[in-house]
Amino acid sequence: MNLAVRDIRHNVGRFALTTVGIGLLLMIVMGMGGIYRGLIYEATLLVDQVGADLWVVQGSTRGPFAEVSRIPANLEDRVRAVPGVAGARRFVSHTIQREHRGQPLRMVVQGLSWPEDKGDWVSLVAGRALRQAHYELIADRSLGLPLGEKVKLGKDTYEVVGLTRGMVGSGGDGLAFFTVSDAMAVQFDVPGEATRLERAARLVRLENLDLGRVTPLLSERVVGPANELPALAPPLVSAVLVTLQDGADPARVAATLATWPDVTIYSTQQQKDLLLSGMVDKARRQLGLFRVLLIIISAIIMALILYTLTLDKIHDIALLKLIGARNGVIIGLILQQALLMGVLGYGLAWWLGQYAFPRFPRLVVIETPDLLMLGGIVLAISMLASLLGIWKAMSVEPNKVLAA
Repeated sequence: MNLAVRDIRHNVGRFALTTVGIGLLLMIVMGMGGIYRGLIYEATLLVDQVGADLWVVQGSTRGPFAEVSRIPANLEDRVRAVPGVAGARRFVSHTIQREHRGQPLRMVVQGLSWPEDKGDWVSLVAGRALRQAHYELIADRSLGLPLGEKVKLGKDTYEVVGLTRGMVGSGGDGLAFFTVSDAMAVQFDVPGEATRLERAARLVRLENLDLGRVTPLLSERVVGPANELPALAPPLVSAVLVTLQDGADPARVAATLATWPDVTIYSTQQQKDLLLSGMVDKARRQLGLFRVLLIIISAIIMALILYTLTLDKIHDIALLKLIGARNGVIIGLILQQALLMGVLGYGLAWWLGQYAFPRFPRLVVIETPDLLMLGGIVLAISMLASLLGIWKAMSVEPNKVLAA
């Protein structure tokens, strides 16, 4: 019978507890890698699915996902006139947190350029796309809003007409798709008293000007809705999404748009790179640091356990040396125990992860290359952890058994 297996039977309790501990540590290491993959997937999900060839954003900014971007909504008309452009859509994105049925409701509001974009590209698991310009929304299941649910945001009430699964923002908040006009209404909603005070302030500013004193009819205009004031800028959106014609050169179209001093142009890949090199990169480094620390801790625990197991059988090792056993037999005894501990711990980590990871609050994506890399790391730390026990075993003198 294999000496390593026989020795494990004599210390089955300690070996089993150590294996379970190693398995739990490796499960966390595996999960951290999966959380990082999930962060990448969630951060780039909308960029991939929205289907834009170019992103037109506010000049000198990095786009709506990296920072605040504000451009006039009518910019899409200018973009459509550029040769090679097949279509342009307004895009609005912002995060809100409100209260619904006594519970906090946090969502990422996405504005679709109605009627060109009704959300038909959104993968629905229930319901339908948007059919009217106002008061409808498509929500992700993570928001906990069922079909037909009425949600009051600002001064209006919206009905959930469609449901998605796995459509979340880079922060893990569920996406909610509105028309652009509704998304902007939610974003720029202010209390009625604030609106009244702003109109009164406009009137005071007008009365302090010569123009207001010589043109009293303007007083009626300034106390009305802001959208009736021609001097004010049109509504602002986060970006304009550009779809190119078949065969159009993206570089040439981007170069043409880049000559406009008020905007910055990015390709879809550049938008993804900006996302991954910003917020996601910091999360990656933090998760990577924790993974390294846990791997080091796992190696130390395995080394200490193997060392104590070696101390328990010093007499047996001395007896083996006395009867002429080769050093390879003794080294194999300790190394096989270390490898068996690592393999069983890795298997336990994978098995537990199948049940635990789907219940994590953030998406965990486990890919085969990551599993293979972690398996190689486990084999490496198993062999390294055995070195302490092997060193102790090799230092045992055969005559120690006679002294005992």
